[in-house]
Amino acid sequence: MDRLTLEEGTFAVKYARAVIENYLAGKDITPVKYPKKFDEPRGVFVTLHTYPERALRGCIGIPEPVMPLIEALKEAAISAAVKDPRFPPVTLEEMDNIVVEVSVLTPPKLIEVEDPLEYLDKIKIGRDGLIIEYGMYRGLLLPQVPVEHGWDVAEYLSNLCLKASLPPDAWLKYPVKIYSFQAQIFEEVSPRGPVVEKSLID
Repeated sequence: MDRLTLEEGTFAVKYARAVIENYLAGKDITPVKYPKKFDEPRGVFVTLHTYPERALRGCIGIPEPVMPLIEALKEAAISAAVKDPRFPPVTLEEMDNIVVEVSVLTPPKLIEVEDPLEYLDKIKIGRDGLIIEYGMYRGLLLPQVPVEHGWDVAEYLSNLCLKASLPPDAWLKYPVKIYSFQAQIFEEVSPRGPVVEKSLID
C-alpha cells in the first residue's frame, strides 16, 4: 500500500475540515477532483484538538479498509465532530479554534504470540497502533496515543484493555486477540493553517 505524499495528506486534512464545516452549516460537500489514492479502501481516523490547548475534542474512525478513503474520511470527519459520545457536538464557531488531524491506517494484522509476555517485544511505541478483541469487547488506540501519554508497552497494553472495557491485565490473563497497524498522521499546525506530517519516532 503506497504511502500518501504531503500534498495528498494536506488534501485529506483540508477535506476533513471542509466536510465538518459544511455539515455543521447544513451543506453537503462532494469533491470534484481528488487524488487517485483516495479511491483505494483504507482505514482512517479523524481527531480534533482544541487550539492552542491541544485538548482532545473528538476522535472517531474506521479501522479496517472497508470503503474508499474519500468516503471513509467523510464519514470519520462528521462522526469525530458530532458523534463522539465523550463530548458534546462541535459547533461551527468552535472550528475557528480546533486543529484537524487525519491518521491513514495500514490494514490491521494479528500479532501472533505463544506467551502474552511476547507482546512486550513485538510492539513498538511510536510505530504500532493496537486493536484488542475478546468476545464482544473491542478497543483501539492510535499509535500517537502512547507517545502523547509517555507510556511504555505494558502501560499501552493496559490502557488498550481499559479502552475495551476489560480489566487492565486482560492482555496477560485472557485469550485476547491483539492486532497492530501503522498510521501516517497529518495535522494542521494551527486552525486552517499549514499541514505537516507528524513523526512519532525521533
